[in-house]
Amino acid sequence: MVCKVCGEKAQVEVRSRGFALCKAHYLDWFVKETEKTIRRHKMLLPGERVLVAVSGGKDSLALWDVLSRLGYQAVGLHIELGIGEYSRRSLEVTEAFARERGLELLVVDLKEAYGFGVPELAWLSRRVACSACGLSKRYILNQVAVEGGFRAVATGHNLDDEAAVLFGNLLNPQEDALARQGPVLPEKPGLAARVKPFYRFSEREVLSYTLLRGIRYLHEECPNAKGAKSLLYKEALNLVEKEMPGAKLRFLDGFLEKVQPRLQGEGEVALRECERCGYPTTGAVCSFCRMWEAVYRRAKQRRLPEFNPKPPLAQG
Repeated sequence: MVCKVCGEKAQVEVRSRGFALCKAHYLDWFVKETEKTIRRHKMLLPGERVLVAVSGGKDSLALWDVLSRLGYQAVGLHIELGIGEYSRRSLEVTEAFARERGLELLVVDLKEAYGFGVPELAWLSRRVACSACGLSKRYILNQVAVEGGFRAVATGHNLDDEAAVLFGNLLNPQEDALARQGPVLPEKPGLAARVKPFYRFSEREVLSYTLLRGIRYLHEECPNAKGAKSLLYKEALNLVEKEMPGAKLRFLDGFLEKVQPRLQGEGEVALRECERCGYPTTGAVCSFCRMWEAVYRRAKQRRLPEFNPKPPLAQG
């Protein structure tokens, strides 16, 4: 196996695209492909200040690294979720990455900001942990972006993530979710744009970049992810990919190019300001505020010592 550029021994085989590359040319290819994706979808303006969601895992740290190399003013945002040792190690890895490269990092501690971490939040909200966590992360990412003057939030979602989401949405058809799926969610009043520069890279391709670049990342998965349906979807798609290299990329690209455009406008509803926090929502009170109001009410009923509501959700 030799590098298609220089003919030297290759270190990474990009099976989905039918070629292999040595270390130097793989790193160069990966960065250039990211830049092409950003330009193709007009995700970011040259040199733009962008907020990067950083968990401490390989995808988010690789994205932060690439965006910085491409000249963007990439500011990291890490949300400390209060999931025991996992969250502690995630923060340590993220802080070390930022410190070693002189990058700006913002940190929001969920428990410090709202009174409870994910384990307590899930219990008190009577939601699955991933649901309560996901809702909180989406809200906080947007809030920090809007209040910090960022036009866009960049996330490290890769091809495996996006193909699994699409697979799940097709198995359980949801037109509104299918209509929204894509590498870019445009900005709206009160909502920062969401961009996914890695959406065409497989998890293995991102991992290869991370290892070759020498990026230290948190290897372990979130303990709450065990049993998630998304893992089952990924496993099924990996079986197909093994027999048909490039299947996942063709699956996602085919949907985005031929099907998704026909769904534009489906399920769109008018947005209004949440009566509690003022951020956009479809109802009188947004899902984030409704969840936390229920949490505070149940915490007060149980007289929990951790009960420490913060404005604006403590009002009313």
